[in-house]
This record gives sequence, structure tokens and C-alpha cells, in this order.
Amino acid sequence: MTISNSNGSSFYGARSARRVAVKEFSKSEIANRIQNSNLVRLVDAYRSFGHKCANIDPLNMWHQSHDASLDPSTYGLDDPQAEYQLEGIVSMKGLSKATLAQIIEHLENVYCGHMAFEFMHITDDSLRRWFASQAETCIDTNFSKEEKYKFLELMARSETFDHYMMRECGHQKQFSLEGSESALVALQQVLEHSSKAGVLEVVMCLTHRCRMQIMMELLGVPKDSLFRKFQGLSEFPDEIPSHIIGDLVYNAQASVDLNLGGKHPLHVSVVPNPCHLELVNPVALGKVRAKQEDYLSQETDDYKVEDMVMSVQMHGDGGFTGQGVVTETFGLTNLPHFTTGGTVHIVLNNQVSVTTDSANGRSTTYSSDIGKMVEIPAIHVNGDHPEMAAIAARIAVNYRKTFGKDIIIDMITYRRHGHHEAEDPFCAQPLMYKEIKAHDSVIDLYTQHLVSEKAIDSVDVKNNIKASHDAHYRELLPKCTKIPVDPSILRSIGIRAVTVAKDIVLNEKMQKLNIDTRMEQMKEGKKIGYASAEAMAIGSLLLEGHHARICGQDVARGVFIPRHAMINCQQTNTKYTPLNNLSSTQGKLELVDSPLGELAVMSYEYGMSLETPNRLNMWEAQLGDFFNSAQEVIDSFISGGEEKWLRQSGLVLVLPHGYEGAGPEHTSCRIERFLQLSSDRFNVTDPNVSNNVNWHVVNCSTPAQYFHVLRRQMKRNYRKPLIVVGPKRLTRIPKAVSDLDDFAPGTSFQPVISDMEANKLSVRRVIFVSGKLYYELLEERAKKEMVDQVALIRVEEYSPFPKEDLEAEISKYPSASEFVWCQEETQNGGAWYFMESRLNQLLPSQHKLKYVGRATCAAPANGIYVKHLAEQKQIYEEAFTLSSIQHSFLFH
Repeated sequence: MTISNSNGSSFYGARSARRVAVKEFSKSEIANRIQNSNLVRLVDAYRSFGHKCANIDPLNMWHQSHDASLDPSTYGLDDPQAEYQLEGIVSMKGLSKATLAQIIEHLENVYCGHMAFEFMHITDDSLRRWFASQAETCIDTNFSKEEKYKFLELMARSETFDHYMMRECGHQKQFSLEGSESALVALQQVLEHSSKAGVLEVVMCLTHRCRMQIMMELLGVPKDSLFRKFQGLSEFPDEIPSHIIGDLVYNAQASVDLNLGGKHPLHVSVVPNPCHLELVNPVALGKVRAKQEDYLSQETDDYKVEDMVMSVQMHGDGGFTGQGVVTETFGLTNLPHFTTGGTVHIVLNNQVSVTTDSANGRSTTYSSDIGKMVEIPAIHVNGDHPEMAAIAARIAVNYRKTFGKDIIIDMITYRRHGHHEAEDPFCAQPLMYKEIKAHDSVIDLYTQHLVSEKAIDSVDVKNNIKASHDAHYRELLPKCTKIPVDPSILRSIGIRAVTVAKDIVLNEKMQKLNIDTRMEQMKEGKKIGYASAEAMAIGSLLLEGHHARICGQDVARGVFIPRHAMINCQQTNTKYTPLNNLSSTQGKLELVDSPLGELAVMSYEYGMSLETPNRLNMWEAQLGDFFNSAQEVIDSFISGGEEKWLRQSGLVLVLPHGYEGAGPEHTSCRIERFLQLSSDRFNVTDPNVSNNVNWHVVNCSTPAQYFHVLRRQMKRNYRKPLIVVGPKRLTRIPKAVSDLDDFAPGTSFQPVISDMEANKLSVRRVIFVSGKLYYELLEERAKKEMVDQVALIRVEEYSPFPKEDLEAEISKYPSASEFVWCQEETQNGGAWYFMESRLNQLLPSQHKLKYVGRATCAAPANGIYVKHLAEQKQIYEEAFTLSSIQHSFLFH
């Protein structure tokens, strides 16, 4: 999957599939295949169905029988001593011909032994032939004594850690790795051989089970820092601010450099994750993609960025097959704006998910079968055989490097204890745990194997390894924003944003309604809309060296903001991105029309934002409520990532919102949810309470405000996620426009906008309002001629709560006796509950904030249009009815 550093004028970051030339059959090979066609059929049967007979369950509880298609007599092959030429049919190291008996023995060893392969579902014949050759030649890999000792030492150290923790910290959850230690060998080999293949960085996702062993034994994370967590202490230094809350030890992150035999050190970063473990997968891929694009910008020649940065992901078998985000993420793997050139997946398959048997936890034969939807090959490994795990890892690294595609290593193991150590597993799986109790450990079995091979002298070697590390653990535990842009530059950007190359034929309707209108607005510097404001914000950031990426469904055109940022030629379908043609030294804009799925995509964008804080990352919902399919990543990563893991993100979520009669589903972006998740202080008058909020939530009523808030994201010396309550009808309201002067030096984002028309001395009622409702109330006030009686104060930023700005506004109206929060949303939605408790602290003591808006409702909006209109009209009436009634309600 080659990516050029030439960004061109169409897609930034687009990638074409990597084409690998696999040698075609020669004439002699074809002739040999024709002559021995029955042998070809037998070999293909082993490649297709050998896994059914493989000895890949360490507990021998799988009921497998010999497949009839593997019987040579099925193909008329009855003479075991018959000799065959092998070319073009099967690979056997050092042999050009062999007897049928030798061939069958080899095929049994390769496809029906302690490792099994599934690759014949791949449609590309060249990939299948490559994989068959790898499987049939790598099976005879001879490991040196040093390598075998390294495998044993790694697993013995893991077992020692588990035993020590159960003995000394048995009251805490450990998620022991006992029974699955060979997965460490697989991962170690993936890292080592990736480094030797030229990979510079690995972004890794881990499960709870095995996290500590990988962090300490493979990655060399200081053990005392992890043992601090077991003592109940913070993972961060003492001087870290008190609002940083940390996370569980088995969600820990890491960033290390390893010398594994490659030309350069291998940088490995372990992404922190919530307890929804698989949710981290697309986050990691976003980080990988961002890193790859950074390498791209540093080079001058075309090259394969996936050879520099890759993702390695460990999964539990239950989560891998059961969580939809895995499927969504697989759906991204081959898309040009999301691919990372292949991920190595290692499934830690202990054949039970918490207490659910695999027969009840998935509908597929193997946990890896979910990968077949995108033709991912799988290697199944018996966890009692660490050398098979090492071979599988090497094949996986070679496959990814050769084809730039995902591959799955299914480590079939067992869990010696329950889901965690305090659980009695016999209650739910009595027969399985009877087998496990009688089963020798992986370390004991491998030690016996090495002694029999004379690779080590005695079992004392294993015991010495464990004793030295146990002593080490005993020692550890006791320790344990005003940024101006010249108006002439902004005008130029706005014009260039709607200027296309001469050979691009425009759609006539788009040209008339969008291109020509925006061109006129920019030339005059008057009545500039949201699309041009966004273009000026992004374009100015691009000229300052930032990159930008807008991702979501239909974002290139724009659903409510008619950005038309990527223009299609009506004759050739050539795609042209004007903002990528501002300057030869500019940053680049990537426009990503994403697949119809929000969870994995938003997670991916969050991952990118972590890795590249100087890139403006925006995820736009097609409709405001579409974010709800991604609620997990919002809850687990975006809202709390900084407080849990000290990881700042500048991700922007643009969520179209507004009551226009569109019914319950596509009206509201659920402002209330984001405000409930805000860490904004409740006691706004206490100067001793910090207001370092976790994210900012804005509702911009003018294009200039939207411009300023986007630029602010990149120009602050810190990063916070930004939730934009996005415009819908607001983009079509004639008064919701800005002049070029509103973008000029000396201007900035205003959390609160004053009422410049109201008579401040005579106003009796002050209405606080946000978004498009402001313009509707403005029109209603004019009709009722109440400008001397009612003031309209626009709250543009909900969180952080703009205390000082609101105090200043309240003080301007000495005669006011009524203060109202007016919203379109239902009373149990919108910003009412967030604003009421805080605004009341700022009002004169004799006043309480009143509510005008829709009544409480289980759904955000009415689906009957005439009722919607009636409700909207009633809001206007209530807003301008001066009375002493404390609360007003609408009924539905």
C-alpha cells in the first residue's frame, strides 16, 4: 500500500492497494500440476480443511474428527510409496520430490499439528500461494538454544509474577496470565521481527489479562511505577494537579524505546484504555495513521509508510467476537482514508468469556472468523507450544510487510484461575476446570521439552529464573486566545476556497447557489456565511503550517454547512480540493467521507488527535443525534481521557442541532449529555474551586464565532475537546452572517454576546438564549415592539461556564425583575439544568431563574409537524409574557 508524499489536488492521504508480484506458475509447474492433478486436490484440501483436524486445543476438549476430504483415497491416491515431483504443488524444504507418505506426513505436520491455518478464503490467488509457501516452509524453523532459553525465561518470569501477586496481593484483581504465557512469546517475536524489518514505531492495544507482564517483562516499564498502583498510589508524580484522577493499573499506558536487533530502536506506545477494552482498537489505528502521515511529511521520496509504523492489538476472545466496534474497525481497514497498512492481531483465546462458554458467546467456529468479512487470514496456535507461537508471529510479520494487510494469531489457551483470582471457576465450568487442574503448566511442559532436547541441563534452570525474579518483586512492593489574521489574507482564502482549476466543470446549481454567492460575499466582505467562515479558519491554519482533517458522513459536501470543500468535475469526476491549493508550503486538508458507523470512526479520530495535537481533527455528525452510536468512546475516552491518563485531545465534534419539525430522532444533539459529562464546577462563586474543565461546549450563533472557536483550538498552548452545537437552519437565516471586520485582528471568540439594541435602563426581563432561537426571539421582539422591555443575551459557550461575562451582563440591567432561560429543547434536555444552578448564583438574591421551553418528554422533539409549530409559537409567547409566575411549562 504505497503512499506518495505528493498530495496532489484531490485526496490528501489517499492510498491505493499494495500490489505484490507473486511468481506465476512456470510451464513445467503447470505441466506437473496437470499430470498430478489428484495430488493438487489433496494438497488444497489440507490447506482448506486441515485446521478441522489440528491439535490446537491444549485441553483436548474440542471434538474434532478426521475430515473425509483429507483421505488420499478420495482422490485415487492409494500407493504411499508412489513418488511425485513437488514443483508447483507443495513446498518441502530441501526436497524436489517425495513419496506420497512423506507428502502426507508433511501436510499433517503443517496443517493438522499444533498450529493450523485459514487462508483459502482469500480471493487473491497470489496471497493464497504466498501463504501456503510460508506455512509449508516455516514449520521446520529451527530455533537456537539461546532463543529457546529466552522463550522459557520470558514465560517463567510471567508465572513468577502471577504467583507472587496472588500470594502478596491476593485481595486485588490480577487477571492472571497463567495458561496463556505463550502469547508473550508471540508478542515478543512480533516486536523483534518487526523491528528487524524496519518498523520504527508500534502502537499497541492490550487486554487486562497479560498487561502487567507485557509492560514489565517485554517493554521494561519500571516495575516500581506499576507497583505504586497496587499500593493504592497515583501513577503520576505528586506535583500533578489534584483534578487528575488516574486509572486502574490494568488500563495503564506506556511509552518506551526497545533495542531488538533492528537498525534503529523500536518505539512502542501502549494506548491507555477504558474497561470497554475493544474500544481502544480504532483509537490506536488513528494514532498509527497520524504517525504515518508525520513520517510522510518528513520524506521526499515515495515509500511505504506502513513499513515505519504499525499497530499490534491483543484481544480477548469474548470481546473480539462480541463487541461491534471490532467489526466496525475491520470495516475501516482497507478504506483509503483509514488504512494503516495492516495490523497484527493476537487473540488471547482462553475459551471462556468471564463465565460464558464459547458455544454461547459466539456463533462462529473460531473467534477469528469475524476477520473473514475482510479476508483476514488466521493462524491458530496451541498455547502449550511456545515455539509454534513464535513461528506464527514471524509469518504474521512477513505477511503484513509483504501485503500491508491485517492478520490474526488465535492463541488457543486456557485460564488457570477464574476471570479474576477471587472467582471460583468450578461453579460455571466444572469439567473444563477439572481438566485444567490436572494439566501441567505451559512453563513445566516447555521445560520438560527443552530438557528432552538437551537444550537446557535441568528443570533447575526454570526454578532459578523464578527464584531470582521472586526476590526482585519482594524488594519492589514496599517501595511500592486572540490570534489575529490579516483581513486581506482571510479574503484571499475565502475567494480561493471557491476557486477551481480551469479544467474542472462545475455543477450549474452548485455554482449559482454556493460558489457564486460565496465569491460575492468574500469580495464585498459582507454577509459572510458559515461555509466561508469555516474555510477561512481552516485555510488560515493550513497557511500557518497546521494540517486539518474533517471526517464524517458526507463531509466533503457538507450536510448543513454547505462547504463543498471537495469539488467533483461534472465531466471527468476529477476531485479538486481548493484549500489544498493555497500555497506550496501549506499544511493539508483531508476530507474523509466515512462509512456509516460512528463508534469506530470517532474512536479513530480521537486516536489521531492524541498523536498530532497540531492537526485540527474534526468529526462531524450527519445529524446531531448520530453521535449516540459512539457514546462509549465519548464516555470512556473523550470526556475523561485527560483526567484519567493525562492525555490531552483537541478533537472537535460538530453536532447539527435545532428544532425544525424533523421529529424525535434528528432534531437534538443532546446538549444535556455533554453538559452532564462536563467537569464544570457547581459552585461558580467560590474562587478556591478550580474550573479546569474537561472539554468546551459551544453553540455559535454567528459565522465569526465559529471561525474564532476553530482557530482557538489550535492556537492555545493546551488541548481540550470541543463540542460544537452545530448549525442547521442557522446557516439559512439572513441575519446569521458576519462581516469581514468580525474576523479581523482585535476580535476573538465571545462566550457571551451582549444585546446592543435593548434599552438597558428600562428592561424588565432578561432572556438568556442560545443558537438559532435567538434570531427567532429577535424577530418576535421586533413584532411585539418590546426592545425596551426585554433583553436577549446570547450564551455562546456553556462550558466552561462564563461566570465573569454573565455577571457583567446581569449588572447592565438594574431595572430587571425577571431573568429567564429560554430554550427550544424539552425541560429535561438542553442546557436548562446545567445553567439554572449556576446562573442562580449570579442573580440578585431576590430573583430566581425562570424557565421557558418545552415540557419534559421522553423523546427530544415532537413528530407531528403542526404540534411542533404550536410548541414553537408557545415558546415565543411565553418568552415575551411579563409576569411573576416562577415557571412556565408547555404540554404535549
